[in-house]
Amino acid sequence: MLLWVYCGPVGAGAHESGRTMSSVLRISRRILGFVLIATCANGDAQVPPHPPGTVCYTPQFWCWMQQPGYPGTPCYCPSPYGLVRGVVG
Repeated sequence: MLLWVYCGPVGAGAHESGRTMSSVLRISRRILGFVLIATCANGDAQVPPHPPGTVCYTPQFWCWMQQPGYPGTPCYCPSPYGLVRGVVG
């Protein structure tokens, strides 16, 4: 005679908590991934080495300054839609 022993959750909805936990972990991993991408993928990583005051930073991109300026002062970069305000860096 063969006897099987079951050592797991028993009853209705016993697997629900496992599914809920795995979906919570999956969602938290996705959120963590998006946060890491947003944190690490900023425009500074693409800017080549430069002397201070020669680059204008906008929220979306950067451009070289025509003439060097003081870091922190307002500047503008050309775009297909007109000038975009930025800050000298």
